[in-house]
Amino acid sequence: MTTAWSRRTFLATSAVLTAAVGAALTPPASAAPLSPSPSPAADPYAALRATWSRLILGEGFSPTAEPFRSRLTDLGAKARGLLETMAPADGSLWPDAVFADPDPDTDAESFAFSGRMADSFTRLNTMAQAYRQQGTGLTGSTALRDAVLTGLEHLNTQVYNDRQTRYGNWYSWQIGAPQALLDVCVLLYDAIAPERLARYCAAVDHFVPDSAVASYSGTSTGANRVDLCRVLALRGAVGASAAKIALARDALSPVFPLVSKGDGLYADGSFIQHTTVPYTGSYGSVMLGGLGMLFALLKGSDWEVTDPKRQVVFDAVENAWAPFLFNGLVMDAVAGRAISRGEADDHRRGHPILASIVLLGQGASAAENTRWRSLVKGWAQRDYYSPPLSNPSLGLTALARIKNVLDDTALTPLPEPDGHRLFPDMARATHRRPGWAASLSMADRRITYYETGNGENLRGWHTGSGMLYWWGDTFANGQYSDAFWPTVDPYRLPGTTASRKALANGAGGDWGASLPDVNWVGGATDGKRAAVGQYLRGLSSTLMAKKSWFFLDDTVVCLGAGIQCRDGATVETTVDNRNLGPTGNAPFTVDGSAKPLTLPWSATLTGASWAHLGGHGGYVFPGGATVKALRENRTGRWRDINTGGSADQLSRKYLTLWFDHGKDPSDASYAYQLLPGATEQRTAARAADSGWLLVLANSDDQQGVAVPSLGLTAVNFWFGGTAGPLVADAPCSVMVTEHGDGTATVCVSDPMRKRTSLTLTWNRAVASVVSKPATVTSAATGTSLRLVFGDLSATRGATQTVKVRLA
Repeated sequence: MTTAWSRRTFLATSAVLTAAVGAALTPPASAAPLSPSPSPAADPYAALRATWSRLILGEGFSPTAEPFRSRLTDLGAKARGLLETMAPADGSLWPDAVFADPDPDTDAESFAFSGRMADSFTRLNTMAQAYRQQGTGLTGSTALRDAVLTGLEHLNTQVYNDRQTRYGNWYSWQIGAPQALLDVCVLLYDAIAPERLARYCAAVDHFVPDSAVASYSGTSTGANRVDLCRVLALRGAVGASAAKIALARDALSPVFPLVSKGDGLYADGSFIQHTTVPYTGSYGSVMLGGLGMLFALLKGSDWEVTDPKRQVVFDAVENAWAPFLFNGLVMDAVAGRAISRGEADDHRRGHPILASIVLLGQGASAAENTRWRSLVKGWAQRDYYSPPLSNPSLGLTALARIKNVLDDTALTPLPEPDGHRLFPDMARATHRRPGWAASLSMADRRITYYETGNGENLRGWHTGSGMLYWWGDTFANGQYSDAFWPTVDPYRLPGTTASRKALANGAGGDWGASLPDVNWVGGATDGKRAAVGQYLRGLSSTLMAKKSWFFLDDTVVCLGAGIQCRDGATVETTVDNRNLGPTGNAPFTVDGSAKPLTLPWSATLTGASWAHLGGHGGYVFPGGATVKALRENRTGRWRDINTGGSADQLSRKYLTLWFDHGKDPSDASYAYQLLPGATEQRTAARAADSGWLLVLANSDDQQGVAVPSLGLTAVNFWFGGTAGPLVADAPCSVMVTEHGDGTATVCVSDPMRKRTSLTLTWNRAVASVVSKPATVTSAATGTSLRLVFGDLSATRGATQTVKVRLA
């Protein structure tokens, strides 16, 4: 599989490395970084390389000022460690990163070997950056430089060359390794002999031929396509190939248009990767960052990206990414299997997106650039839990961009928006109100329950079963950041209904393969409030349930009905499962009675009207309910949910509330209100106000509520029928709001995307229809409003709004 080193080459390299280690301990007196190739203005490729150096090394920061000084010191220490442990041998460059595969294949073992090959290039990239950056302690060290050059030769001779057949993960060969290799070639361009550069470029051409971007399909879509274009563009800059750069630029164009299926950006703000996985916060982040860098790289050159459709990407900053950013974090509901990576929590994943938005703004309009910088300043300032400038995984370039924004006194930070966003194309929703935000993740015939793959996210089984995440503005921002995923009970995720049937790691298959055979998932929204529903079928289970969420001003009303299962296991609906951190002493009160702080503690709360968890919020159970409560200490390891994770034991305290529907329920139900941030007094007052919330229906046919004080009536019609004043002749989601000024808004959607006609009647006197969408073919008024909708299937589950004047 690999080509053995000759003894002469090995001895020569060993001598270089021995000298390198010794010389590195005494770096040269001059700490100035190397300059790019001379006269870049006369050489367009040199100009591109100079630009790329600035993009990956950063600019506009002082290496002696914090946090840059410490970060540069850390970079130097890491590079020094790599230098000292680098030991070229047949099949490896470092002893702990053997890449020689004794049985080349595409199985998990081969994936690991190919990953180590790519990681070897990444390590060389780290060393090259330490050589070029100021203040690393190794700046300009010829020993370090020579070690990197030796490493490049070793990897080219051994594994990454134009004669090698790839094994393991395609990504390692087409993206991971060539990106790092080409970065090193740019950083050390003047030190690499032309003959060597030619061989490295030939290797890249071998693994990433032009045909890799010939078709917008398979692994060449979305974020992956942007990564491939980055490889092609840098290959052109390193190898002086105008054709490669032009190909990279032109191959970006399929990424820009909105899509209606598969990978990419959707009109409703959804972003999908791997065909079925909502991925705004992971692959979407990669795509956003990659586009920003490529736009910046090619700007002003003969290959500038001028496709007018790139405006779609600019529009997506606020349409697709901003809705999932909150106080600097990016919501886990759109992070896929990345939630199982212990080194990068939701905050650490959010910060690179902030930096990418700043970079992208440099290619947008002046108005967009200023607004985005103001958004980023607000997000960064409010991230009290994990300030971006303290993020150890954030690169120097990203740090510099965010610090530049924070230091810009001309910018006024923008607050979090207020309102609801529904994403029917990826079965997600976000809700924001003053003081808190929430996110909901569901699954249907198009959107997977969860994604596992590469040994990651092994127990994310129920994250698509109606998981309801929520955060406060100044509290609980570490709820899902502080070792939540390795320590939480994966069968009791907040908001979900799940069977306790034991599931194997990775149940359902890799890469989002498992999809529930259901269509009714979605809802209706007026942009402020929403009615959302999910017809739930359990993963590898006989579980079925109808779940509804009504997102209102200070609460989320949660209803469940028709819950049935024949797994021979208990079925539970988790009201909430709060991560209380290592100490876990938040007070818990039920109907005014304080419960023990001892661990473990559990109780069956019979006839409970309300409950309150100090520092978090309240829960109201209309009419009283039997709820189970548990305060416990849970332990786990990242390795339990990700084979590449740490084996260190972690412990966190939890307070869990759930409905126990019993073993094999036939028609179970539940109802509760979630009040994020509510005080104990406000929670008790809401529970005492029996007229505030009217549950109009909670059955297998309809689920609906009315809140008279808000003028709101909302119903999810699983089947046609009547609920309160609303009558529908087919499945739909409806929300009606009377505004108190003689007008009302009727919001309707077809979550199933199948209706060629729908008739809705609101038994309320209406004088006239002020406005209606084209889908409404007729509208009758009088003692009741009768709306006849045409082909709702064409609206893709989006909300249709009718405005009326009341009689």
